Amino acid sequence: MISLRPHHGLCLQFFEGKGYSDGFTAHMGQVKAFLEAGARITVTEADDEICSRCPNRKGHGCISDEKVRSYDRKVLEICGLAGGEQMTWEVFRELVKEKIIHGAGRALVCPDCQWQEICEEKEREIRRFGASPSDHCQR
Repeated sequence: MISLRPHHGLCLQFFEGKGYSDGFTAHMGQVKAFLEAGARITVTEADDEICSRCPNRKGHGCISDEKVRSYDRKVLEICGLAGGEQMTWEVFRELVKEKIIHGAGRALVCPDCQWQEICEEKEREIRRFGASPSDHCQR
């Protein structure tokens, strides 16, 4: 079981091996591999495993705490979830994909994210090829 912030359900689907630092990027890849091996998650509105290696971490929070909390709230609302819910990564990933990526739109959740360019390119690929983002991302 691993704790996962709601907005990381989007980040992981668009992840292509880029990140805030080499250590963060390597850790993100490891977390993604662990999740895709069939892990269960607990949805959390607090720091999660991915946050543990982020250089933007400040104590038990984030220097962008207000912004990332708003991303989390939007994912929870759009997906009809609440903090503390448990499920498999596969169920969560598919819910985020259906409700946000193929539904309401990622730009509604995180329009001011610094990784917009990467996600926009992945979305163009989805529209062009009809595939999910993770089909085109490095694992």
